[in-house]
Amino acid sequence: MATSPSTSAADRFDVILIGAGIMSTTLGAILKELEPNWSIGLFEKLDQAGQESSNPWNNAGTGHAALCELNYTPRGTDGQISTVKAQGINEQFHVSRQLWSHWVENGTLGSPRTFINALPHISFVWGDENAQYLQDRYEAMAAQPLFADIEHTEDHSVIGEWAPLLTRGRDSSQRVAASKFASGTDVDFGSLTRQLATHLDSAGVDIRYRHEVTSIRRGTDGRWQVTVKNSATGEKTTANSRFVFVGAGGGALGLLQASGIEEIKGFGGFPVSGKFLRATDSAVAEQHHAKVYGLASVGAPPMSVPHLDTRFVEGRRTLMFGPYAGFSTNFLKHGSFLDLPLSVRPHNLVPMLQVGKDNTDLVTYLVKEVTKSRKAKIEELHRFYPEADGDQWELITAGQRVQVMKKNEKGKGVLQFGTELVAAGDGSIAGLLGASPGASTAPSIMFKLLERCFPAQAEGWKPRLEQMVPSYGRLLNDDPTLLGEVTAATNKTLQLDV
Repeated sequence: MATSPSTSAADRFDVILIGAGIMSTTLGAILKELEPNWSIGLFEKLDQAGQESSNPWNNAGTGHAALCELNYTPRGTDGQISTVKAQGINEQFHVSRQLWSHWVENGTLGSPRTFINALPHISFVWGDENAQYLQDRYEAMAAQPLFADIEHTEDHSVIGEWAPLLTRGRDSSQRVAASKFASGTDVDFGSLTRQLATHLDSAGVDIRYRHEVTSIRRGTDGRWQVTVKNSATGEKTTANSRFVFVGAGGGALGLLQASGIEEIKGFGGFPVSGKFLRATDSAVAEQHHAKVYGLASVGAPPMSVPHLDTRFVEGRRTLMFGPYAGFSTNFLKHGSFLDLPLSVRPHNLVPMLQVGKDNTDLVTYLVKEVTKSRKAKIEELHRFYPEADGDQWELITAGQRVQVMKKNEKGKGVLQFGTELVAAGDGSIAGLLGASPGASTAPSIMFKLLERCFPAQAEGWKPRLEQMVPSYGRLLNDDPTLLGEVTAATNKTLQLDV
């Protein structure tokens, strides 16, 4: 006869965090500062923190600030460039910088160089139409205080000074254009996540690695019952809590569905995998010091925008190009091929079918990507780096991204790029769905969660939150003086002005 999962007094918590990625560790560190006496349990199925989407090799080590990502500044039907989305993301990244600065100052995080480095962000295009778009984008962004330091050129020699690999061997008659922000950064979210996990452990959080949450259900007492399997022993136990955060990346959808909350109905997930080319010759990496983004191919998802990136991972400098999209039905890199079929429910089947019908160009793109040869991949690299030697690059597998499928205001299924915070009406459980620019905006997402899930405490927490993040509740783009003060302060603390 099978035994039921056991529960002990030690497994009763005020807060349970599922997944030891950047989202859960950020929320845990914030809550420990606001309510140090709250008991927190954290369950992670892998053997350490930050090994899925927060791992920099899984394409989370970027520092999205909407400085160079062109999909955040679309041209509207009226012909004008919209900077609204870019402003929103950049505001959120400033919040991240402020919170990380605060944590460096109070010892929660170690040396800034272990997780963040100054790195110019460059947008680069070629061809008349694309060059005109980038010129118009430059003018629209330069008018906003957040982006006032943008530089722009169509001069091959200037672009060569900014990023030599872009122009060496390129036809000098080809029209090219580039916009640059010297104020960009590269973030190693794996290191950042592990440091936060170490802090949580020292602060008394009960962290259990190799413990997989298999189900969530509401108990008769109103608390959430979380069933956890010990991967080493196979033993199942039940932990309970008055609040649960599902920060399990691609695994969040299934767990939120298991909880039975009404708010998850209609949501589905569309997994997209990725691969990158990584330079094996350190001499090549030393010639490039920038994050360079181009324009996505027609039909390609925003997460597949090509980019040639300098990365700092565990103190080592490297160079990556990609991503090359792929398709797999698992929702996590360490997941199961059954993840997608098991996520289908009566309430999300129709929206998912509608998304499939309306996104045939995406399906066609993925098929082409999956069948693309290594030679074709190197040819893509040559568009950015004309003199690249294919023998000096290795193909690595990045992580899984699960794009959100949901019903829009008209009840029709749509594919949504970005992140989606889903919370129960009573605020007792919440989870995060979706992908980029998630990691870079984790603090803002968690502050939003606090307001939604802890309304009784939110007002009382506000003075402390304003100490942690001086611009909390305000828009820097509306206050250039505050923007200057905050930027100068975080540059100094994070050692970005050295």
